Amino acid sequence: MLILARGANYSHHYASMAASFCPALPHHLKPTPISRFPKVSFSFKVFSSQTSADENPTRVGFLGLGIMGSPMAHNLIKAGCDVTVWNRTKSKCDPLIDLGAKYKASPGEVAASCDVTFAMLADPESAMVVACGEQGAASGMSPGKGYVDISTVDGPTSTLINAQIKETGALFLEAPVSGSKKPAEDGQLIFLTAGDKSLYDKVSSYLDIMGKSRFYLGDVGNGAAMKLVVNMIMGSMMTSFAEGLLLGEKVGLDPTVIVEVISQGAISAPMFSMKGPSMVQSKYPTAFPLKHQQKDMRLALGLAESVSQSTPIAAAANELYKVAKSHGLSDHDFSAVIEALKVKIKD
Repeated sequence: MLILARGANYSHHYASMAASFCPALPHHLKPTPISRFPKVSFSFKVFSSQTSADENPTRVGFLGLGIMGSPMAHNLIKAGCDVTVWNRTKSKCDPLIDLGAKYKASPGEVAASCDVTFAMLADPESAMVVACGEQGAASGMSPGKGYVDISTVDGPTSTLINAQIKETGALFLEAPVSGSKKPAEDGQLIFLTAGDKSLYDKVSSYLDIMGKSRFYLGDVGNGAAMKLVVNMIMGSMMTSFAEGLLLGEKVGLDPTVIVEVISQGAISAPMFSMKGPSMVQSKYPTAFPLKHQQKDMRLALGLAESVSQSTPIAAAANELYKVAKSHGLSDHDFSAVIEALKVKIKD
């Protein structure tokens, strides 16, 4: 298992632990600490309508068919793309095969048969294994091909995958997404990309099918950093919202009315309006699993530590997600973090 190190040795320790997945890298390809990534100007584009696959008939691979990956691959197929899929649990591929997708038995076989391969994995460890492990995607990459990692990982992981893909002569783009299950289903995701600009240009039509906007942020690591910052803010907002709902209820206010008041004021947010009603009913239908939110908080705190940035609010929020996980809520929606506060109140 890959272990995240804290402090100044964060990138170095992580890279050494990852060596079991990737062979030794030449000096010029070794990972750059996230603190050294340059600040860059970015470009973005917003779309009013989805792109047709007819604009780019490239063969597309898709690795990882979980809560996010499955609807994303479905949208590509629905748009007429030539899609080949793989997932650790083969049965998750079956609905997409029924829609016309091809299937290969390993990430390497998918990459070998496709021009561009997308990967949507749950965490840095999974992303490393699928890209760099035995029969991983890198084993099927070659010049002219591209690998687009949509997973939410940290900068050092993205840098290592980039180096391994580049060793094959292929191109690499990190492209984590902002959005959860419903935006994935509706093709309304936001792509935070960084890496080879030529690959970004090549796959932009596919990003347009799966999302409503895309940002190009420059060097590898910037996309990962942007996603961690966004999810750190989101996770902290949710814990504050949960605290407010419980405080209001404790002093006799109707939590349903609290949600309505918030929705009409300056602190209104789609997340509060969408999650609030079910939280009031102690229901947490999974759009973004709590275990993934806690993972992102952990990675964001590691990023902050690597540049000596204080993040006390995020650190406190992370502890609540850890409590929620310890009470068996890992696979519930991340809004179930409110249950961790209920436990603390009872204690």
